[in-house]
Amino acid sequence: MKRLFIFLLFIAGLYIAKPLWEEPVSKYIDLSFLDSVEDKVDQTFTKETMSETMSSIRTTMDKLFSFLTSKTAEVEQFIPKKVDKPSLSAPDHSAFSIHNIEIGSTEEQVKSELGEPQSHSMNEYGTEWFTYHENYQNFVMISFDEKWKVNAIYTNDDLISSKSGVQYGTPKPEVREALGEPLKEIRKGLNVFVFQENEGMDLFKLGDLYAYVFYDLHEQDTVTAIQLVTTTLEHKKVGMYAEGDVSLRNGFEQQLFDLTNAARVRHGRSILQWDDTISVTARKHSMDMAINDYFAHDNLKGQSPFDRMKEDHISFRKAGENLAYGQSSSIFAHEGLMNSKGHRDNILIKDYSHLGIGVAFNEKSQPYYTENFYLK
Repeated sequence: MKRLFIFLLFIAGLYIAKPLWEEPVSKYIDLSFLDSVEDKVDQTFTKETMSETMSSIRTTMDKLFSFLTSKTAEVEQFIPKKVDKPSLSAPDHSAFSIHNIEIGSTEEQVKSELGEPQSHSMNEYGTEWFTYHENYQNFVMISFDEKWKVNAIYTNDDLISSKSGVQYGTPKPEVREALGEPLKEIRKGLNVFVFQENEGMDLFKLGDLYAYVFYDLHEQDTVTAIQLVTTTLEHKKVGMYAEGDVSLRNGFEQQLFDLTNAARVRHGRSILQWDDTISVTARKHSMDMAINDYFAHDNLKGQSPFDRMKEDHISFRKAGENLAYGQSSSIFAHEGLMNSKGHRDNILIKDYSHLGIGVAFNEKSQPYYTENFYLK
């Protein structure tokens, strides 16, 4: 009898608190069956027997607990457990090291420190980014030269070590005090590329390497990422844009997907799953913009991103789209999106479950990037 009293007390508490949990739960399961239970509760001692009422309540509880259990498992599946940050040492041979890897490190040293790469993809320098991470934590991308020595490194994680004291989270004024005035322009052959003050990035020439230092405008202009490139590799890329072929398109799509997930995990969000169908939707929009020379969420037919998703038979409960145009790489596109509040908010929405990336190039090899997010 005591058990029955406690159970009924619990049910009463749950019923009283119904206004607090009914709306969020109703987004995922049909709660219409509760109407009949409420009727039974109201009529328990007049028209229904205690046995019938208890049976209905148990059914309700089974459905509710089943829902809560499945949603908890879903969250645990996609939000990775936090992994330890590696111990970082000061660089031996250059101004910076990332995850204890420097420009000039050998493939054997990289494997010893980082293990095997999770993926590799073509980049704008004509080499490949080899991507290393642990569920998108301790995220690093590395390029090798023909002798399998590191000629470029990138990270947007707290893995930066330097002789100057510059690291992840260092404010821009302190970076400039430590490294000197950033370059205003870079000359490659007959081409001169001029940098704007408000680009969210500084470029420094440090001996035989270039250091691209990216800042988070939403975190008081502090270091959020760094890309190190040898002078030899940088000057092999003579134009602003690399030739836009299929390999580079696929590379940019893969890299932007990885960068987005790395940013989400760093901000406590879930890992998004790649979706082939919506990637095709995204790529078609990028191609349409590149071919018809426009840049907008609504296409020339007046279709919104959601119209295009529905046209491709994609069912969603929530969806969003980010666009970028003209950035010379996925790294620059991603860092730019993270410094734009609306795009940043879209990247960090908790509810999304899937992501598709589509890239296309116009006749000048300028890339168009489309990110389509959605919750199935």
